[in-house]
Amino acid sequence: MSFVPVFHAEWIKIRTLRSLRGALAGILLATAAFSALASADADTGDADPLFAVFFGVSFGQIAAIAFGTTAVSSEFRGGALGLTLAAVPDRRRWFAAKATAIALPVLAVGLLTGLVTLVVGKAVLGNAGPGWTEGLRGAVGCGLQLTLMALFAAGLTAVLRSGVATLSVLIPFLLIVSFVVGDLSGGVADLLPDRAGQVVLHSTWDGTLGPWTGLAVTALWTAVSLLAGGWCLKTRDV
Repeated sequence: MSFVPVFHAEWIKIRTLRSLRGALAGILLATAAFSALASADADTGDADPLFAVFFGVSFGQIAAIAFGTTAVSSEFRGGALGLTLAAVPDRRRWFAAKATAIALPVLAVGLLTGLVTLVVGKAVLGNAGPGWTEGLRGAVGCGLQLTLMALFAAGLTAVLRSGVATLSVLIPFLLIVSFVVGDLSGGVADLLPDRAGQVVLHSTWDGTLGPWTGLAVTALWTAVSLLAGGWCLKTRDV
């Protein structure tokens, strides 16, 4: 079976699962809501206006991770993956189609989220907000970061074969390791997947990574995760 019908089948699965639709909505709602609160509370004299506008991405990416995790973990329940692979024996092709079916809706929602968040943030901050050029860079970066984190979670779920295990690893990592340990460990923490990608959401940055090199580091983490997931799917029994 060629890639297109495999992708179409995976797209139908994504589109019809209510939990996945809820996770997509959560990306937009969590990002926009927390960003609006951060913008309203920002000290316009000292705060980074761009990061104040996109502060909620730190919470929206949790919903993106839940989306990527759920989309893959559903295959490991009730023998669903065995049925899928009976129809698509090429496991790498199936996993590529699954990853594409995950990436496209998250990217679309992520870009929409970035634009909505930018408009809301500029309305709240007024003249103290970022310029449109800088803001659009943040909006695009928002969409890319959310997509990369969803794919990172998808690859890790394929490795662990469990949505619960994946979320038990990633959510504490994002809420504890990145926020607490990251602030104590200096420059090494800048290479963590969530922190590296969020450099694009800052007006200024002190580390060695810039907006696009930071996203490149996150993309590298994601590529490793997906390659590991694909390898595990190929070598393990269903």
